[in-house]
Amino acid sequence: MQLKLKNACNLEVNTKPVSTLHIIADSNAWGAASAFKALDGYAITLDILDAQAMNANSIKDADVLIVRSSVQVNEALLKGSKVKFVGTATIGDDHVDLAYLKDQGIAFASAAGSSTESVVEYMLACLYQLQTMEKLDFDSDTLGIIGVGRIGSLLEQSCEILGLQTELNDPPRQREEELRKFKDIEYLLKYADVLTLHTPLIRDGKDNTVHLLDADVFSRFHGNGIINAGRGPCVDNQALRAWLDEDSKRFAILDCWEGEPSVDLALVTHPQVVIATPHIAGHSLDGKAANTLFVYNALCDFLEVSYQWDIDADLPEIDVKSIDLNNKRSDLIKQFYPIVEDSNTMKEAAETPETFAAWFRHYRNHYPIRRSWRKTLQAISPDAEDMFL
Repeated sequence: MQLKLKNACNLEVNTKPVSTLHIIADSNAWGAASAFKALDGYAITLDILDAQAMNANSIKDADVLIVRSSVQVNEALLKGSKVKFVGTATIGDDHVDLAYLKDQGIAFASAAGSSTESVVEYMLACLYQLQTMEKLDFDSDTLGIIGVGRIGSLLEQSCEILGLQTELNDPPRQREEELRKFKDIEYLLKYADVLTLHTPLIRDGKDNTVHLLDADVFSRFHGNGIINAGRGPCVDNQALRAWLDEDSKRFAILDCWEGEPSVDLALVTHPQVVIATPHIAGHSLDGKAANTLFVYNALCDFLEVSYQWDIDADLPEIDVKSIDLNNKRSDLIKQFYPIVEDSNTMKEAAETPETFAAWFRHYRNHYPIRRSWRKTLQAISPDAEDMFL
C-alpha cells in the first residue's frame, strides 16, 4: 500500500510504501497500548490480549508477539503462525524456547537489565527490614551474593554504601575473569550470615542452578538467613522449610517460589519466612515501564525505524509531598517501599488456599504503584539521586 500526499503545488506525490503490521501484546505489558500503536512506515493493527487468551489460534495471524512470563512461547504456540518477532517484557526468558525461535528464524528480544534497580530497591528494603528486626547487623554481618550479574553487581555496590560486607559467588564469571573477589560456594556457606540468590535459571550443564540450594547445601550452611529474589526453582522449597523448622533463629525472605502460582502455602505462612512476596521485586512502575521500553526499542531496531514512544508522557507524576529527606535512611526507605505491607497481604491471602493461585496472578498483574527511588529522589532534589544505588 502507498500513501499519496499533495505538495504545495497541489500535485499528488507518492510517499514511502506503508506495510501492514499485526502486533499482539500481553495486557500486562505496561504501556503496550501506547508504545505499539504507531511505528513509522507501518499501518498497525494492535490487539491487547490477556495472557490466558494467547494460544495458537489467537496469535496465528500476528507478525509480532509481545508477552510476559505467564505465556509459554514454544512450538505449540507458534507453529503455523506468521510471527517473525517475539519480545518478552521481562528480565528472564525461562518461558521462551529460544532454540525453537532460532531454528524458525524468529527474532527475539528480552528486557534483561531493565528492572535491575527495582530488584535492588526490593533487596535494600529487605536488608533494612532485617536490620530493624535485629536479624542483620550492617556493621558485623556478611551478605553472600550468589550470582553477580547486573543485579548482584549493583547490590554489591549498594551494600558498600551501607557498610555491609559482601562475599561473591559466580562460577561462570570466576572462570572467565579469574578475579580473586569471587569465592566458591563452600566459602560462602562457611562465612556468610545471609545468602541471597540472583542467578538465572539454568536447567543443565555444570552451571545448573535448579535446586542450587538443596538439603545438602543447607546442612553445610553456617549462617541463618536465605533470600531468594532470583528464580523460584533455584531453592528447594521443601528442603528450605525443613531447614527453617530445625532452628527458630533461621529465617528466609522469598519473592520467588517453586510452582508459581501454586506455591507451598506452608512456606508462605511459616513464621520464619519474615517477608513473603508474589514475585514482584522487579515490579516498580518504572521497572515495568522499562521492561516495555526495552522491547519496544528492540522492535524498532528490528524494523529499522526510529524510536517514537515518549514513555515519560505516559508515566504519572511522582507525589513527593510526604517524603522528608531529613529522615534517617531506614525510615526513608519505608516511605519509598513499605515492603511489610506486601508480605502481610500475601500471608493473609495464603489463609484461603482455594483462591491463592488466582490471587497470586491477580496481585502481580494489578500491583500497586511503587515508584523508582532514583526518580523519586530526582523529583525532590537532583543532589540526592545517588543516596542508595
